[in-house]
Amino acid sequence: MKLNKKDILNALESITVPGEGQNMVESGAVKNVVVFGDEVVVEITIKNPSLQAKKRTEVDILKTIHEQVYEKAKITVNVKVDAPEKSKPNVIKGKAVPGIKNIVAVASGKGGVGKSTVTANLAVSLAKMGFKVGVLDADIYGPSIPIMFDVVAEKPLAVTIEGKSKMKPIENYGVKVLSIGFFTQPNQAVVWRGPMAAKALNQMIFDAHWGELDFLLLDLPPGTGDIHLSIMQSLPITGAVIVSTPQNVALADARKGVAMFQQESINVPVIGLIENMAYFTPAELPDNKYFIFGKEGAKNLALDLHVPFLGEIPLVQSIREAGDFGRPAALQTGTPLEKAFEKLTQNVVQEVVKRNDDLPPTEAIKITTMAGCAAVKK
Repeated sequence: MKLNKKDILNALESITVPGEGQNMVESGAVKNVVVFGDEVVVEITIKNPSLQAKKRTEVDILKTIHEQVYEKAKITVNVKVDAPEKSKPNVIKGKAVPGIKNIVAVASGKGGVGKSTVTANLAVSLAKMGFKVGVLDADIYGPSIPIMFDVVAEKPLAVTIEGKSKMKPIENYGVKVLSIGFFTQPNQAVVWRGPMAAKALNQMIFDAHWGELDFLLLDLPPGTGDIHLSIMQSLPITGAVIVSTPQNVALADARKGVAMFQQESINVPVIGLIENMAYFTPAELPDNKYFIFGKEGAKNLALDLHVPFLGEIPLVQSIREAGDFGRPAALQTGTPLEKAFEKLTQNVVQEVVKRNDDLPPTEAIKITTMAGCAAVKK
């Protein structure tokens, strides 16, 4: 089939530029279209600097030309970002914590989806891969990380670093941990307003001696509220991971969580979505999968939002028991659960490497591609 430029432009008129109301031809985003037989080169300029916007633009162009013009067309899309001066892509906010290379926020729009369980197992898997890892339990009103790491009775000690008194995080399973749970009684409710909670978090971040860390995981509270904003104003977040279960109620809130991080005023890259409690397989029927909460809901949401899908974790009784016992399931050597969390963690590392490769080298966020790939191949 012989292609022509007019047909290509007509097809591109059906695509809206991300973040703008006009189609990409009308807005002037399409700078050039070149046709060589069945080969098409589209040069386009967008104003949204996010990786998601660039990927979505490329996918939309490929899909539209294949569907409306010629399904076997060989298409090359060159996307250039022309962002306004005041809107710098992926601006690193807050002040860096010396020695911490990557700060990954683990969030969920809805409570009860297993965000803290995923955080704990990600941390343990990263440590097993050889990374230096810390976890900050930022869920001020419902801290659960001390239980999951079997350190409920521990209290952080004070150490003197360069003449200043600092908190020393509690360490277990090769992971450094700090939580408001270390400073309250088990039956004591934390009834604080936002500013007081934010101050406590800042103390655990900047008044602690974390040492050298490849990853600091932030276990955020559910929702999109004051704590989230305080954290993102205080720290240069490398990226965010969103945890959800497959049912629509959880997915609706997960969508809001992604939208929060992608707001222009926040602009924290979303590393990807994780689907927890994806399916149930009873021990007596090991070949059966029962999709109790729905099937592939988070995976479909990731496709819809053009963010990476990092993997799924099944609904398994031993994961809950391991968390309650204080020994994360990822520590169960040679089990399917260990492999599931290992694969999930490898995907997180890969996405962090990709995210960092798209930015200028910065001490606060740099992770080397070699280190990431080594972990992935492990």
